[in-house]
Amino acid sequence: MPESKKVVLDTNFLLIPGQFRVDIFSELDRVCQGAYQVFILDKTLEELENILRKQRGKHKEAAKLALGLVKAKNINTLPSGKETVDDAIVALADKDTLVATQDMGLKRRLKGKAGGVITLRQKKYLIIS
Repeated sequence: MPESKKVVLDTNFLLIPGQFRVDIFSELDRVCQGAYQVFILDKTLEELENILRKQRGKHKEAAKLALGLVKAKNINTLPSGKETVDDAIVALADKDTLVATQDMGLKRRLKGKAGGVITLRQKKYLIIS
C-alpha cells in the first residue's frame, strides 16, 4: 500500500479561510486524492500568534480562525529548529511532501524538490503544481 503523503501548511496558507472564506480542508481532500497527513511547523504557530498579538482587523481575525482550525483539525506540529519557517519547509520537502503556500519566493525554492506545491487559484479553489 502506498505511503500517505505529507502536506505541510505555510502560515499564509492557513490564513486563506479567514481571508477568502475557502474551506482549505475539503479542498485538500479534493486535490490530494488519497491518504495524506497535514503538518505545520512550530514556528508557523508562533507566526500566527504574533499576528494575533500585533495586527488588527481582518488579519487578526484570519489568524484567530487559523489557530482555531489547527486545534480543531488536530494538525501535527513539526519542530523547525533554529531555521526560518521557509528554510525548514525547503529542508523537509521531498517527493512525498506537498507544500501548501501562497509565498512566491518559497514556491520558487521548492521547484523540483517537493512532490508538489498547493496554491489557491482565483481566490476559490486549490491546485497542485
